[in-house]
Amino acid sequence: MVQKIRIIDAKDHVDEEVKIGVWLTDKRSSGKISFLQLRDGSAFFQGVVVKSQVSEEVFETAKGLHQENSFYVTGVIHEDSRSHFGYEIEVSDIEVVCESEGYPITPKEHGVDFLLDNRHLWLRSKRPFAIMQIRNEMIRATYEFFNQEGFIKIDPPILTGSAPEGTTELFHIEYFDNDAYLSQSGQLYMEAGAQAFGKVFSFGPVFRAEKSKTRRHLTEFWMIEPEMAFTNQAESLEVQEKYIAYLVQSVIDNCEYPLHLLDRDIETLKKYTKLPYPRLSYDDAIKMLQAAGYETKWGDDFGAPEETYISDQFEQPVFVMNYPKAIKPFYMKPDPTRDDVYLCADLLAPEGYGEIIGGSERETDYETLKQQIQAAGLDEKEYEWYLDLRRYGSTPHSGFGLGFERAITWICHLDHLREAIPFPRMINRIYP
Repeated sequence: MVQKIRIIDAKDHVDEEVKIGVWLTDKRSSGKISFLQLRDGSAFFQGVVVKSQVSEEVFETAKGLHQENSFYVTGVIHEDSRSHFGYEIEVSDIEVVCESEGYPITPKEHGVDFLLDNRHLWLRSKRPFAIMQIRNEMIRATYEFFNQEGFIKIDPPILTGSAPEGTTELFHIEYFDNDAYLSQSGQLYMEAGAQAFGKVFSFGPVFRAEKSKTRRHLTEFWMIEPEMAFTNQAESLEVQEKYIAYLVQSVIDNCEYPLHLLDRDIETLKKYTKLPYPRLSYDDAIKMLQAAGYETKWGDDFGAPEETYISDQFEQPVFVMNYPKAIKPFYMKPDPTRDDVYLCADLLAPEGYGEIIGGSERETDYETLKQQIQAAGLDEKEYEWYLDLRRYGSTPHSGFGLGFERAITWICHLDHLREAIPFPRMINRIYP
């Protein structure tokens, strides 16, 4: 009986007859040979149908195939030095499973809006295939890294009654007789987890009702949010850079084929695995920008142009540290040597991709945190449980949040976050 395999396993079956379930992505014919471009969800490669070596029925079937027909091919695997994948199948038989005519995404160029309207089909194409393969590897590597570092995964709620960073950018819903919101962060719950388990992380969807159309924003995205008890900000930065370097190295080691499909330069990625990453104070970042002609003044937050300029001055990701209190959330710990900045940092990715991580040491004193909640205009009653964490065995603790799609966009060198998630949600898009 002929063994059934996947394309990705072709290297283990050279000169063997196998059977593969595939879809047709394209084809061409010279009259006596049909070249079938095939995919099976694991990789893309070529099937060769030689008229003189198959029955007339098989050759006519090959000629009649349409884009996205599903079928089984039987044949012998050969090495193919002309393709990056390195293998092809010499087809001896074709068994059609389902016809497909009029497939809307043809090999020609299509506009982004058209492709997003057909995202359920666009995922089959080489570019999104490669991106989702890299996304999957980054998910695998994330779990591996935090498990190796002694973290456990805690799942925060998606429905919350309060907002860590205010309610202006939250999706409001009616929760029976109460107001509720789709979570914008699991951080506060991770702090509770850290006081119970020491080191925890979450990985899940979060929601921001930002009316933004920039390439850096989605309304639904995924966050990695670790939190660590008995950990100061300097120690947290070491975990952050170690995690990023681990992600990049895992992609280099395990995603050569997807990186090739995206034309992503591996030598460039290798630079991002070298530690430590540079640290730049917010004060010095302001001076750097002003010296370059930017009108940014102390106390301003950085937008895309400023973040791009700063990151362009370094060959690695760079931490910008200790931002003014006025532009950061209430839960951060003030710098003990200054009363105007927090112990916090943003990690800016190279190549113009901006912030991918935000983190800080957290305020541990009950009275100070209570005052900061009041100063932020938040309802103290909604944060009683959060204040309990300071009443009962408070510890120094720090944490951070990584925007997963932002990290994917940077590592894959994409133009927009919408390609980094299977079904993007933006201000003007909730279909399909």
